Amino acid sequence: MTHSRPAQSRPLAGQTATSRPPGVSRARVRPFVSIVVPCRNEAAYIGPMLESMLANEYPSDRLEVLIVDGMSDDGTRSVVADYASRYPVVHLLDNPKRTTPAALNVGISRARGSIIMRMDAHATYPPNYIADLVDCMERTGADSVGGSWRTEPSDTTIMARAIAAAVAHPFGMGNAQYRLGTTRVRDVDTLQCGSYRRDVFERLGPFDEDLLRSQDSELTFRVLRAGGRVLLVPGVVATYYARAALGKLWRMFFQYGYFKPLVARKVGAVMTARQLVPALFVFTVGLAALFAPWFGPARMLLFLTLGAYVTADLIVALILARRRGMPVGLASSVVFPVVHFAHGSGYLLGTWDFVIRRRRGAPSVALTR
Repeated sequence: MTHSRPAQSRPLAGQTATSRPPGVSRARVRPFVSIVVPCRNEAAYIGPMLESMLANEYPSDRLEVLIVDGMSDDGTRSVVADYASRYPVVHLLDNPKRTTPAALNVGISRARGSIIMRMDAHATYPPNYIADLVDCMERTGADSVGGSWRTEPSDTTIMARAIAAAVAHPFGMGNAQYRLGTTRVRDVDTLQCGSYRRDVFERLGPFDEDLLRSQDSELTFRVLRAGGRVLLVPGVVATYYARAALGKLWRMFFQYGYFKPLVARKVGAVMTARQLVPALFVFTVGLAALFAPWFGPARMLLFLTLGAYVTADLIVALILARRRGMPVGLASSVVFPVVHFAHGSGYLLGTWDFVIRRRRGAPSVALTR
């Protein structure tokens, strides 16, 4: 396997080939960038992810890729070790705790860069990804920057395609800007796989290892609360490969919901109103169903709530059917409830455990979702 030499850095979206961020000269030394990738049992995805990194436009002598592995047993380690033996920028590190925040902190502790980029093993990245994020960070002075994410199916089955379509739609995931994309540099309250200046961790501390999920959201909140700036950058789009089975999808979104109340407890606030919507929906349906056999108003509330939800679900499914085909549209009508009920019920259980019972520790959740 061979790789072409990295191309020269392309300009930020909206710039000409000769324009550069103010005060940045052509001959400048680029910041050293450390890419930190938590992973466990990602043998099917870690190779393509590394290929996309090796094809990037950033100078290879100003870059390192740290794969922090949670003691994989599916061949992931062999794949990474093979790349590390052939490409000096790739390094394999151990994460015996097997959780995402522990992996991130291991990577940060070993990183040499002044800029630390978190990346996902379940994704691939365009050639301009690193260069454009670094250019934006240098130009704006932002503490954290990130790109948009496009979701693709990880299999060719109808259900895999439906899952990818559903989690990419606002009805499935809300209005998080990194999923919707942007045509301009935009201040945001959350990023997927953000890039950070090293001094963010020196000033604010590492990722919170109690937060086995949503640890990046909590760090972003700390950055914003400290007066920092978090930006979404146009023209930088990673491709994420969604889970292909409903069981894995349920488990992933249940865990996302479960740890949100712990984040809220730690920071003293609910970070975004949109995270409450699935929980309020599940709570309303559950409470109405509990009292429906005895109370007419409860039956009416249950009927109206479920009726409105099913109507919205079917409308969006029909829209997706026109875009992706009828089989995918019909399957998506099942995917949306899985996402919403999983996240909502996880959030309610997390509220019980972390807010009401004031549970101190968190249950063990392996990095693989």
